[in-house]
Formats: sequence, structure tokens, C-alpha cells
Amino acid sequence: MPVTTAAYATDTLPGGTVDTVVIGGGAAGLNGALMLARSRRSVVVIDSGTPRNAPAEGVHGLLGLDGTPPAELYERGREEVRRYGGVIVSGEVASAEPAAPSALPASSASSAEGDPSAGNAPSAESTPPAGGDPRFTVTLADGRTLTARRLLVATGLRDVLPDVPGLAEHWGHGVVHCPYCHGWEVRDEPIGVLAVGPASVHHALLFRQLTDDLVYFTRGTELDEDTRTRFAARDIRVVDTPVEEVVRADGGGIAGVRLADGQVVARSVLAVATLMRARTEGLEGLGLPIEDLPDGMGRRFAAGMAGATDVPGVWVAGNATDPTAQVGAAAAAGALAGAHINALLAIADTDAALAAAKSGATTV
Repeated sequence: MPVTTAAYATDTLPGGTVDTVVIGGGAAGLNGALMLARSRRSVVVIDSGTPRNAPAEGVHGLLGLDGTPPAELYERGREEVRRYGGVIVSGEVASAEPAAPSALPASSASSAEGDPSAGNAPSAESTPPAGGDPRFTVTLADGRTLTARRLLVATGLRDVLPDVPGLAEHWGHGVVHCPYCHGWEVRDEPIGVLAVGPASVHHALLFRQLTDDLVYFTRGTELDEDTRTRFAARDIRVVDTPVEEVVRADGGGIAGVRLADGQVVARSVLAVATLMRARTEGLEGLGLPIEDLPDGMGRRFAAGMAGATDVPGVWVAGNATDPTAQVGAAAAAGALAGAHINALLAIADTDAALAAAKSGATTV
């Protein structure tokens, strides 16, 4: 269900090894790249042009930029990254995998590992292996390749809608998932919640804050008597009859929901908790750990502090690891990961310089 943004001018892929390749050109990826570029790191963003929020009319809950169209926000972000020397390349990553680390003199091995007795020793997730600085090979779908010292994975996630005829065509407009992203815009409308599981109960309570006219379609999911009583107290109508399809209005929006008995329940907005799956395509070679979300609501990349992963040299930020993060939170996570990457690169650079000085070599 990805939507592609408008094409834009792409930069030339650099040769040689760059400090960081950022995979993903959304809020997390661009903000991570911005932090790195401002630290005078060579950084390349690989942008597939399919951000999660592309169908939305505006980004909300983002201080100072509330209501900004996603395409405009990302265009601004690309300009800012480029302002500091960052490179933005339009393309799809076909593969990303570890390459042979850079060679370091033997005397640098203990330094690269970090001193386990030191209180500020690098974390296991981000400490380079003894004997060299990590390297990664990133191959694009068109066959071009580049080498990076570090990777920031900010691929986002893919929302999977329930298989209800007529639902997908309204995604991002009449069909919404986040009360904080779209709630104000659908306030006071007749809203229907299409249940997918336990998460939909809380979903209904959040949307009830936005409208007095809310219908909960159980769609075969369990709804205990206590929850039904709580819904009744909030004047939330429960419909147990199976849903057949979403009915399109003459003007192109949603007219309602057709049930198995032929009845059409008039609704203009439908809320649904999507199945959220981190975009992992092309990243299998990294061996990044993936974990399931509670209640079967999807999967994400597992990550620790600042997005560090169990794979040395690889960080993850944004919806790929935090599916519920809005644009502001995703951008903040990218910034934190970028700062963390720069800090560890500074340590690696110093380790290499010290090793070279001890061996009489010259560093560049």
C-alpha cells in the first residue's frame, strides 16, 4: 500500500567509503543525516520515495510545522541535509551486508574493543570488532554500490489493512489509524471503528473523544460484557453483524459500511488499527534482530539505546523500530542515533590515529 512521492533531483552517488549510509529518507533518516552532516561526516541518504505518511494531507502534532504536507516537509529536510554537504540519492536498496573491516595495526586491537573497566566504555551494540573498523556494502536495485563505515536503518514500516473490500482506496483520507495524526480533522464526523483485535478497544475510546457518533464493528473479534458495558456508558454503539464492504459515496468519499445482512451503516470516516510491519526488504544480510509486537500487531527491528542494534556499526531509528512514533518522535530518534553514530566514529578515528602514531604510520 505504499504511495510514492513526486520525483526530485537526485545527487550523484559518491565513490570511496563514506562515514554513514542512511537507508530511508523520511523524518528519522533525514534528521539523522542532518546531525551527521552538521558534524562534518560524509553521509548518503538512500531514499525510496515511499514514506508511510505520503497519503496524508498534512503532518500534525509537530510544533511549528503542524499541517505541513509530508512532501513539503521532506523536501525541506533534503535541502537542509544538502546544505551541510549530505548527499541524497533516490533509489531502492537491494542489499546491505557487512564487508571486510578496515585493517588496523595489531596494537589498536585493545583500543577498538574499549576498556571494560571504564565507566564510559562503548556499548556492546556499537563497539567495533577488534582488528578493524566496520565496513558495509550497500547495493542499489540498479546495481550501483557504495561502502560505508556505519549504517542507519530508517526504512519505516508498512501498514497492512484488514481485507475489507473498498477499504484500501480511502487510506489516509476517509480511513485513518491515528487519533493524534488525523483526529482533529475528523472531529464530530460519524466514525466507525473496524475492530482487528484487543488494540481496537482502546482505539475506540480514543476516537470517542473526538465524536459523539461512534460505531464499533466487532468483525468477529471478542468483546466481553465488561467492555460492552463500558462502551454503552460512552454511547458507543456495537455492531456484531459481519462487515461485507465499504460503500463509496457519489463524491468519492465513504458513504458507509455494508453488513452481511444488507444493511448499510452510514459512516463518513473509518478508523482501523493497522498491522505494522517494519520494512526489511534488502536488509536480510545484516542479520538484524526482529521482534513481534504485542497482540500480533506486527513486527519491528529490535534496538537499544539511541537505536543501537546487536550488529556492530548498525543503528535503527523511527517507525522501523518504534511503530507508534509520530513524525516528531521519529525525527528525534533519528537525531539521537546520528549523534550517537558520530560519537562512536570520533572514538574510532582517535583509536586509528593512536594506533598509527604508535606504529609510525601516517593517518589521513
